[in-house]
Amino acid sequence: MQMIKKVKKKKAKKKIFLETLLVFFIAISPFLYKGYEYLPYNSNGDLTFFGFILGGNGFSDAKTYVWFLTTKVVPLYLMIFWFLTSRDWWYHIIIIPIAMYAFQLFEVLYDSDDVVDTDNIWWLIPICMITIPFVYIIRIKLYDKHVHGIDLEAIEAELEELKNKGYDNKDNFDSEGKIINAQHDEIPTISEDINEKLSTGNLESFLKSFQDRLQNWLHFKT
Repeated sequence: MQMIKKVKKKKAKKKIFLETLLVFFIAISPFLYKGYEYLPYNSNGDLTFFGFILGGNGFSDAKTYVWFLTTKVVPLYLMIFWFLTSRDWWYHIIIIPIAMYAFQLFEVLYDSDDVVDTDNIWWLIPICMITIPFVYIIRIKLYDKHVHGIDLEAIEAELEELKNKGYDNKDNFDSEGKIINAQHDEIPTISEDINEKLSTGNLESFLKSFQDRLQNWLHFKT
């Protein structure tokens, strides 16, 4: 019992420490954002910091370069904190702005051309094509469960129970989805409304329609 209390206390200390770091970096984010104005720059416009010299890296001077970096780094780590601590069902969508800032930061640090914040938007398309449908499917499941009262897990359990009782053959169901040839045991039936909304054909048709609309939007400018 004493060992369990020590483990819980250790976990609580670790959690408080990590949350304190999050709070600290969120609190100082405005100062980090404006901190570039107070760094030591020399007469050539370069930044000198603890013997390290940072040039403009394609910008007019180091001050402009550092300003551009802070406009990417500060929102990026705030978005990451939001993603790691969010408990909302749609938190996966935060991956998209995280990827956007990450690609922009990567471009300014490693790209060789002199133009930034241009074609990196196209790098987000694969991430959007994965994340958006995934979040939308979660939204559909939650809406069906809490608004329409449709619980997919309960329905799957019901179907599994019917299968275990020998009603896995299509001949055991009529055209409306009701059980036929039932024995004396009372077997639960699937309502027509749920059968219509959750039929495999309807789900596949909906997802195919959504995929076509998404593809048309992505190729709008081509």
